Amino acid sequence: MSATNFFSPDGKLLSAAQFIQSLYDTLRLPEMLKSEEHLRKVWADPATRVALLDRLGEAGFSRDDLSAIQALIDAQNSDLFDVLQYIAYAKPTMTRRERVDASRSRMYENLDASQREFIEFVIFQYVELGVDELQQERLPQLLAIKYHSQMEGIAALGGTERARATFMGFQRELYSKAADRTQRTT
Repeated sequence: MSATNFFSPDGKLLSAAQFIQSLYDTLRLPEMLKSEEHLRKVWADPATRVALLDRLGEAGFSRDDLSAIQALIDAQNSDLFDVLQYIAYAKPTMTRRERVDASRSRMYENLDASQREFIEFVIFQYVELGVDELQQERLPQLLAIKYHSQMEGIAALGGTERARATFMGFQRELYSKAADRTQRTT
C-alpha cells in the first residue's frame, strides 16, 4: 500500500483528496475554465493548452501533480484534458485511444489521402505517448519523422500553411463534445 502526498501552493502537506479539493476550491477551476465548452476550446488549441498548463503551474498545480492525480484516478492512458474535466465537472474519463476512435471519422472528413496518412501517424504518437505530441513545437519533428525531412513533409501535405492547418484542425475534432457523446453511448 502506498500513499501519494502533495504540497499546497503555500507549502502545506496534503493528501491526494485534499489536493484535488484544493485544485477545485483554491484555483476555482470551474470558474477559471468558465465552462466545459470553454475548456474544450482552450484544450483543442496547442497554444492556449500550453498557456492553461502554465497558469495551473504558476498557481501551484504542476504537470507532475496533474500526472500524479491522473494515476490516482486510474486515468494513466487518458489525456490531461480528461483529468481537468473530471475535477472541474465530474465527467468520466476516457482513454486517448477511445477519444481517437470516437472522433476518427469527423477528423478525416475534409482531408485528402496524404493528410489522413499524416494525421494517422500523429494519432499513433498521441495514443502511445500522450498530449505533448500535439504541441505546436512538435510539428516539425513529426513531419521529419514521418517523411524523413520536414521539407518533404511540408511538400507532401501541400505547403506550410496546409500542414499546420491539418495538424491544428484535427485537434478540434479530437476534443469535441461529439467525441465524448459517441464514446459514452457505445
